[in-house]
Amino acid sequence: MALTREERAQFLAEPHIAALAVDAGEGRAPLTVPIWYQYEDDGTVWILTGRDSRKNELIGAAGRFSLMVDRLEPTIRYVSVEGPVTGSEPATVERLREISARYLPAEKVDEYVDFSWKNHGPMVVVRMRPERWVSSDLGTV
Repeated sequence: MALTREERAQFLAEPHIAALAVDAGEGRAPLTVPIWYQYEDDGTVWILTGRDSRKNELIGAAGRFSLMVDRLEPTIRYVSVEGPVTGSEPATVERLREISARYLPAEKVDEYVDFSWKNHGPMVVVRMRPERWVSSDLGTV
């Protein structure tokens, strides 16, 4: 059963790991990798990735990407969104802290942010406004 707009928004607001997919060029399947994401009240999603990463390079070339999030319990449910990049800017330590706090236990955030900021190189925040949605709740198994 397809989810309502409110159910999709609520699901994306939960801290699921997404699968990011982006066109990898002629003769290649899409690049598909797990990634943390943030969902904002206005429906925008954003990711944080290395400025010089293959993901960022491909997203820049394609101008769009997809995210798919799913879960198995209490019911099998998924939401997939696809849309254009609406902005990209250098990451800040505040954005890194925000996304880290979404996924990590509170007592691990400071250590992770400090390590990541010092060791992962320059990062960017890439924003996307979903244009297409595919969703379903398949019930229990």
